[in-house]
Amino acid sequence: MNKFFYLFIALLFITRANAQSVGIGTTTPNAKAALDITSTTRGLLPPRMDSTERNAITSPPAGLIVYNTTINAFQCYNGTAWYSTVHFIGENYGGGIVFYVYDNGQHGLIAATADQSTGIQWNNGTNRFTGTTGDGLGAGAMNTAMIVAIQMADNQTGNFAAKVCADYSVTIADITYGDWYLPSKHELNLMYLQKNVVGELVIFNYWSSSESNSIAAYLQQFVTGPQVNATKDNTAGVRAVRAF
Repeated sequence: MNKFFYLFIALLFITRANAQSVGIGTTTPNAKAALDITSTTRGLLPPRMDSTERNAITSPPAGLIVYNTTINAFQCYNGTAWYSTVHFIGENYGGGIVFYVYDNGQHGLIAATADQSTGIQWNNGTNRFTGTTGDGLGAGAMNTAMIVAIQMADNQTGNFAAKVCADYSVTIADITYGDWYLPSKHELNLMYLQKNVVGELVIFNYWSSSESNSIAAYLQQFVTGPQVNATKDNTAGVRAVRAF
């Protein structure tokens, strides 16, 4: 007889000896658990497979768990789709596409699925200093709020790069995501590094929300990657982002 038969007999014996609870490493499994594994030196190793192998599972039952080696994360099938407790680059999530993650996938940045403008100026008709020199993760949100607040006084009906991001919203599965902003130059560069994942970034130049001085702000060339100063009355593309 093979080893699986003996394992089955052992598990059956333990089950009968302790009602419906099975214990491994313990003779007193928790009565609330169907399987109680106790160890201080070993862990539980689930099936490991990449996304292609996972997708080949036909009619997966709700609750099925695997470790996906493509995204290096546990995934559970919820009856409709595979769900992960961590987020990964390229994931469709939060109204867009994840292009940066940190804290082991608990936080990151999402890009809108399409440009909010293919050519719009940074200013609202007048060059002025807005004080939005912030850079780094999250800086774009504060920059955007400041740009809109300061520049709306120049033209109440005007439109400009930061405003089209602040005005953008998308509703998916009855959830509306409205906290979009013009990325800081650091956030914009993170998007550039994943431009093939984000997709549809076809405009040559994209604005950041990071200001250089009263007449210029930073934009990034998405063909070769350099970030340069450009006068605020120039036009460039805009792709909104949001944080999670």
